Amino acid sequence: MTVDTDQQGALRDLVERSAAELEAASATEILRWAADQFGSQWCVTSSMADAVLPHLASSVQPGVDVVFLDTGYHFAETIGMRDAVSAVLPVSVKTILPLRTVAEQDAEYGEKLHDRDPNLCCAMRKVEPLERALRPYRAWASGLRRADSPERADTPVVSWDAKRGMVKLNPIATWSDEQVERYIADNGILLNPLLSDGYGSIGCGPCTRRLMPGEDARAGRWAGTNKTECGLHL
Repeated sequence: MTVDTDQQGALRDLVERSAAELEAASATEILRWAADQFGSQWCVTSSMADAVLPHLASSVQPGVDVVFLDTGYHFAETIGMRDAVSAVLPVSVKTILPLRTVAEQDAEYGEKLHDRDPNLCCAMRKVEPLERALRPYRAWASGLRRADSPERADTPVVSWDAKRGMVKLNPIATWSDEQVERYIADNGILLNPLLSDGYGSIGCGPCTRRLMPGEDARAGRWAGTNKTECGLHL
C-alpha cells in the first residue's frame, strides 16, 4: 500500500493528537487504538526472542500479522520459536527473506561480511527486507523498551516513522524487566530456549554470543565492535 502525501499528513496529525494520551495508556490500550485506527493495515514485528508482543496483539486483534525477518543466519532455536508462535497463537506469521541468499551474498561480497562490515550485512538482510515487509501497512509495532539500553531510554510509545511514512508503535516501551517477567509467568508466554542458555538478547548467530557475568542484556550483540543497533529502529 502506497500512502500519499495527504494520507501521511493525516497520519502525522493523528500521532501528534494521540501521543500524550497514549503515553499513559497500557500496552493493550495502545494496541487496541492501533486496531481501531488501522483495521488490518497494521502489523507486529518480532525477533522471536519471546512471544510477549505477538500474544498482546493477538488478544486485541486475533489473526494480526506478525512479521519475522529470516536473515539466513538465525539460530535453529529462533526458527523453532517462529514455528511455535505460528502454531500456538492466533496470529499470521509473515516470514520475509532478503533479496540474496547467504550463498549469493558470499559470492558477491565475500564470506563473513557480518565480520567485515556488519552495517552492510544488516542493511541487506534486515533493513531492506523490513522496508518491503511494511509496504502494505499504515502502522507497525515493535517490542522496543526503554529498559533495553541507554540508546533506547527515550523510546516513545507512539511516533511518526518518517523514514517509512507510517506510524510506529512501541506498546511495551515503558515496561520494566520485572513487568516483562511477570507477564511471561502469568500468561505462559513462549520463550526462545536461548534465553535460558546464557543469551540476553538474540540476533543472528554469527553476531550474538552468551553474556559474561555482570553484562547487560544486549552486551552479547556485535561484541567487540561499536555497533549497538541493526538499523531497523533508526
